Order: sequence, then C-alpha cells, then structure tokens
Amino acid sequence: MEYHEAADYLESLDRSRPKLGTETTARMLSVLGNPHEGVDCVQIAGSNGKGSTAVMLERVLREAGLDVGLYTSPELNSFRERIRVNGRKVPKERIRSFVEEIEPHISRLRGDDRPTYFEVLTVLALQHFASENVDVVVLEVGIGGRHDATSVVDPVASAVTNVSLEHTDVLGETVEEIAHDKAQVAPDGERLVTSANGEALDAIRDETEVVTVGKTEANVIAREEEMASQVETTVSIIGPDWDVATTLPLLGQHQATNAGIAATLARQVANVDPATIERGLRNVHWPGRFEVMSTEPLVILDGAHNPAACATIADLVDRYEFDGLQLVFGAMKEKDHARMAAQLPESDVVRLCQPDVNRAASLETLAGAFETRAAQVEQDETVQTAVERALDSADDTDCVLITGSLYVVAEVRDRRMRLQIPKQTDTLDAARSVLSEMHVQEGVADHVAKDTVTYTFKTQLHEAQAESLHQTMQSIGGTSVISEDDSPERLVSVILSGTVAQYEQLADTIQNSDLGLSYVSERVRKVISEGGAADRYPWDADTAIMGILNVTPDSFYDGGQYEKMEDTVRRVDEMITSGADIIDIGGESTRPGADPVSVDEEIDRVVPIIERIADTDVSISVDTRRAAVADAALEAGADIINDVSGLADPDMRFVAADHDAPVVVMHSVDVPVNPDRTPTYDDVVEDITHELDDRVRLAEQAGLDREQIIVDPGLGFGKSTAECFELVDRLGELRALGCPIMVGHSRKSLFERIDCSIDERLPPTIATTTMAAERGADIVRVHDVAENAAAVRTVQETNK
Repeated sequence: MEYHEAADYLESLDRSRPKLGTETTARMLSVLGNPHEGVDCVQIAGSNGKGSTAVMLERVLREAGLDVGLYTSPELNSFRERIRVNGRKVPKERIRSFVEEIEPHISRLRGDDRPTYFEVLTVLALQHFASENVDVVVLEVGIGGRHDATSVVDPVASAVTNVSLEHTDVLGETVEEIAHDKAQVAPDGERLVTSANGEALDAIRDETEVVTVGKTEANVIAREEEMASQVETTVSIIGPDWDVATTLPLLGQHQATNAGIAATLARQVANVDPATIERGLRNVHWPGRFEVMSTEPLVILDGAHNPAACATIADLVDRYEFDGLQLVFGAMKEKDHARMAAQLPESDVVRLCQPDVNRAASLETLAGAFETRAAQVEQDETVQTAVERALDSADDTDCVLITGSLYVVAEVRDRRMRLQIPKQTDTLDAARSVLSEMHVQEGVADHVAKDTVTYTFKTQLHEAQAESLHQTMQSIGGTSVISEDDSPERLVSVILSGTVAQYEQLADTIQNSDLGLSYVSERVRKVISEGGAADRYPWDADTAIMGILNVTPDSFYDGGQYEKMEDTVRRVDEMITSGADIIDIGGESTRPGADPVSVDEEIDRVVPIIERIADTDVSISVDTRRAAVADAALEAGADIINDVSGLADPDMRFVAADHDAPVVVMHSVDVPVNPDRTPTYDDVVEDITHELDDRVRLAEQAGLDREQIIVDPGLGFGKSTAECFELVDRLGELRALGCPIMVGHSRKSLFERIDCSIDERLPPTIATTTMAAERGADIVRVHDVAENAAAVRTVQETNK
C-alpha cells in the first residue's frame, strides 16, 4: 500500500457526527495491543479555545524538556497536522503502516460498529504517540466529553475551557446539560481546570472538584494587560503560590484565560516552573487564530465559527486603526449565520464565499444573514475569488477580515503560503524521479520525462485551479503533469516544466484568473526572476564567504584558540585577507554535549571583539540563539544575526526587525545537538523547506523582508549524513522560500561517512562548498576561508 492510498482510505471514512460511546475506539485500540495504556494523557474540552489551550500546553511542556504528542482538530490543510510529536507532523510511513494494520479489522465491522473518521484518527494518534515513547500526550476533545473518542483514555489532567450552546442534538439542549457532558473528562486524583462560569460552572461542580481560571474571582487569575506589538500581547497569570508575566502571540482576554488554563495544567502535570511557562507561552504559534498576515493593507485571518467567537473578533479588530473594512465570510451549513453576522464588526463590503467542502453554507443562505449588515454584499462563490477581489480593491490603509470557518482560513493560507518549489530535473533520471513521487504511471512518466528536463516547478492547488493551470501551461507549449492520486489532503500536486519565456507567458495568462491564481503568477515571476536589491548585502552579487570565529573554549574544531584579543584580531585580519565577506563571531558552542553559558558570559565573550573590529570593511555576524546577546552585539556594531535555533527565542525576530538587520534562520531539532533525537522525514528537502517557511513567516510578521531572512537547512542538526548530502544536492529547491540561502558544513561530523577524521575534513568541506555554490548558495559558512574562497571563485568563473 502506498501513502496516498492509505490517505484516500482514511478520507473515505464516514464523517457524520460520532455515534455515542467510546466502544468502537476501544475495540480498535485493543486490536493494536492497547498502545494508549501507560501513556500520560491530558484532555482539553470546551466550546471555544480548546485548540489554543492545547497548543499552549504542548509548547510549555516541550519547553520543560518533555517529549510531547499533540492531537488537535480540524486541520488547515492536511490531516497529518492533527497529529504531532514535538511539533512535527505524523510521518507518511506511519500512516501507511497503520492503515495496512487496521483496515482488515475495520472491514469486518458493519452498521453502527463502523468507526468514523475522527475515531480512526484518534486511534492512529494514540498508536503514533506510544511508538514515539512520548512523555505526555495533549488531546483536544472533539465533541463534548462523555462520548468523545478521546475519552477512551484515563487522563492525568483535564480542562474544560468554557461552555456555550453547541451540538445540542448530541450534548443536550441547555448549557447545564452540555456542561455535565463536558465535565466527564475530569481526571481521577486531580481537580478539573476550567474557565466556565455561571450555570455551566455550577453544573461542572456537580460532577467534580475544579480549579477555576478567570479575569477576576477565580483560583487562578489570568489577565491580558496591553498590546506589546501588532502581533503580541502581554499577559499576567497569578496562581496560589506562583505567577507568570509574559508576552503571548495570541491576542485577547480569552487567550490570556486559555494561557492561564494551560499554565495550571502544566503545573499539575509536571510542576513546570514559572520561568519555563513564560518561555513556552512566548513561543506559541497557532495559525489561523487572529493571524495578522500583513499590515498594508491590514489582513487578518480567524477561524471564528460561532457567535461568541465572532464577538471576540470584533473586539480585537477594534484595536487596530484603518479606514475601510472588507469582510470575507464563509461558514458551514449548521452554524447560526444571523447571530454570527450580528456579532461581527460592521463592514463597508461583505464578500460571501463557499469553501470547498460539502458542509459549506450556500451563498443565498449567507446573503440573508448579512442583508442589513453592510452597504454592499457581494457573492463571490470561491474563497480564492473573494480574497483576490477584496485585496485588489483594498487600499493600504484598509482592513480585510477573513473569517467564518477554519475551512475558509485554510484556503486563504493556501493562497498566501503555498510554495512553488523548483525541482532539479537536468537529467532523464531526475525527471523520472520527480514524476514518480507524484504517482504518475510508469509509462506516462517515461513519455513525459524527456519534456521535463528543463526549468521545473512543483506546486499544490485545489482541483479546479490545478486543472486550469495544467491546461494553460500545455496551451502555451509547456509541459504539465497532475498527480494521479486522489488528492487525499484536498490539494492536487502539479509539475510544470518549460522555458523562462513560457513561464512569463503563463504568469501573464493566469494573472487575472477567476480561480484566484494571481498569487501563483506572482510566485512564478519571483522564482524565475534574476532581479533583486543588488549589492545591498554581501551575498547579493555572488556566493559570499562567512568566516567562522568561535571565541569559546569548547567548540568542536577551533575551541580555545581565540580567547585572547590579540589572537582574535589577528585571525580576523587573516580571514579578511583570505577573502571573507562576513565574520561570524560565536560565544557558545552548539556541539553535542556542550555546556550552555549564561547570557552575560556570552555577551562578555562576543561584544568586546565586535567593538574592536566594527570598523573593518566586512560585515560582522553574531552567532547566537539569544535575543539579548543579539541586541547587545548589534548595538556594538554587528550587522547580521546567525540564529542556529531558528528563532526559538521569540524576541529574536523583533530584535532583528528593530535593528533592520538580516537574520539567519536555521532549521534545527535541538540546540545544542542531541544525537539521540533524529526525526523521520518523508522527503527531507520538502519537509525542511515547509518547516523553514513557518519560521520565515514569523520573521515577516515582525517586520523583516524576505531578502533579510537567510535560511540555513541546518546540516548536522537532526539529520542523517545521507539527508545532509541530499539537502546540498537539492539546495535549489529552497529557492521556493524567496530567501537567501546559507550552507554551514565546514569540517562537520557528516564527513565521517567518508572516513575523514576532524583533521582530514578540509578536502570534503571544499568539495561541498563547490557543490553548494554551483547549486546557488548565497553564503557558505567555513573555518578555512582561503581554500573555500578559491573554490567559490572557481565556480563563479565557470558560470560566466
């Protein structure tokens, strides 16, 4: 069984409301050997905010050093997003093997015993978490509590965020009945944590003892204080004998309350200290929940899907200054559209749309709900069309609010975030390999491959968009292939091949497509363009050499060599004379087993050197994962931040933006390196490209341009040797990010594979530098400047 066949099978399962009871879920788990037994699980139920709370708790527990499984719903793009271990989606191979194992058992079930999609995914999640030997699992409850599939576990801690009227056909017709149902997630031996109030809280107290969280008169007080930036707010949380004060990337008093619930649960589960809770909350990333996508115009996404959530949105939007407001709205059939419309802010224009799901409400139904809510109501049918028209007509001082359903938000994020990945198809074998990945039949692949040995891109689109793009590319003489799988994750893969001229014609043709393909046009133009802000940075013209200067006693190659100022300055002069364009100064080792140093000690190591060499003719980079160190270094005269943690310190992106300084964002699993933790990648290059894209967008939100965000695939950081070499070989695919690319490979342990000790790694380092430069690296980071600079010059000469 192939992955796409397994995914098709899961997507074919019944999606109607879950039948009452956990019996079917328990039966499937029993067949698999009850993998959930022995795993500590936390259940989070509630009418609103349970997903946000789950994500916050997961991030806090990871910050505390635990391996954490997270199960949430619904997804934005792929069901794999629902199941994560330490932030990484469940691998395709796990899904394939799970379906092979469980499908024969499901096939024997009939009628009411047939499991639903949600029940099967819950079983998949629990099996995956057990196989990964996680310390804690955080489960977002689907519906209610008593009969939800997640209630097959015996939780060690639980929460009910809040209670409102929802799913009344399943949970009860009153708030009290619904609260009684949700309270069934209460754990044995711990008090249930809740922000419910009034009659709902009384009903929960009838079932179990509680810890209350709220703005006032609660066991744990959680308050939003004031906005820290356009994308962050400050919160304070005060417990019985602990308190937290931090910034939170999720806005609103409701999110401060959710943070209070997450903090309380973290104390119950692992007695997490306040400082760790603060760091975890600052690092939360939860796409599609009041997500500010841009500021000119102000574009806000939020998956609000009921009246209470819509009211919260209105309060948050009111914090921003803008001229006109355009609302893009789509929702599911079963929602209270009139009450949702009444709670949303009044708009100059409402653009109604239908997300591409069967449950989507008709435009006529939505129009009736909004007929008195705006001077102008347009029916644009598709989400893509509505968004394109809203953005085209909005001025830079306007606001575009996109809401009503996470399905709407998902399609908008598709539009804004989908990558056009350039594929290396300069040989027939390479072209066949790319087509094979898309499950194109062997005979068709062989026939098409010869036409694919040219300028090639891979992208993913909705079915109608994919077909339109496919036909357009073929009509202008290019080559286009659509994946032959059944698009199990709502998106269809498309491979395009052609000349630059054909791509330019394609971009012109689809620019004004009614299917919302203008963003594809923009991305194609950007990727094939050779333009840019020439000579603003050392890497704008040719591959730049970054020389490594470690002022540490324990770095793996040059530790202890440059602790004296005179030795350091002499080494800087040597590297500049040898051809260095950038000097990268590091004050903390990230090798396996390295001891961390304090912020003050790291500053004391790097700042005096930066001040001493600040007047040199080359750029100075500070190699640090701490925002406070980066800030001090930039104040002292540094020009660039090199962050091997990939913006793990949430203040780092704001420090870079405040100084208008380029920042290297490296892909890493652990810093310092943990050799025992190497994740499984489905496709190491595409996986890392997409994971880097998430980090790049955080930097963009802080105010940096992509030309200032340098991506580094992180060779040796959570990748096998083979994966490292594949990343270098396919480096050009990272061009999809629209960012400069840096490669750091100098004398690393990956060369042990070719039997090179640490003192024998200069030749393979030079060889890899040559490969990286040939494949378009903008920066190579090396110890031996003269030799690697010569290799880069050689590549540049051959490319003239």
